[in-house]
Amino acid sequence: MTTSQHDFDFILGRWTVTNRKLADVTDPDCDRWVEFEATSHAAPVLGGVGHLDQMSVPAPADGAPPFEALTLRLFDPQEHLWRIWWSSSRVPGVLDTPMVGGFDGPDGVFEADDTVAGRPTRLRFDWSAADPEHPRWQQHFSYDGGATWALNWEMLFTRA
Repeated sequence: MTTSQHDFDFILGRWTVTNRKLADVTDPDCDRWVEFEATSHAAPVLGGVGHLDQMSVPAPADGAPPFEALTLRLFDPQEHLWRIWWSSSRVPGVLDTPMVGGFDGPDGVFEADDTVAGRPTRLRFDWSAADPEHPRWQQHFSYDGGATWALNWEMLFTRA
């Protein structure tokens, strides 16, 4: 692994984000995909060992009111690992379980165990910065401890 505090430097700045996700990511049998647009602005924090990424979703695909979300990414220089937290105005006052991992070249993998809709779930984020002008994020869930994975959300970033 080549993880460093500069791994996420590609995400700094303003972005248009095309989201494609399952209509209900908590339902392992859901097969209906929806799409919606968002904007994002990522800036360094804590002297560059972290990033705060603020996202705005003016028209969610589910018809719900607009919402805001944030991602906090912090690099641990002792462990050479990143931790990624997510929070949304849809679930006020909650920081999700941190995803933990790092990069090997332009690709990053981050995982955590959590409970989704009352069910033990292994979560994985995959980041690809192979094209830094169009980075891609994907979320996968596993209900069998990581033996199999199901893609349920992806974001394509385009520099604004």
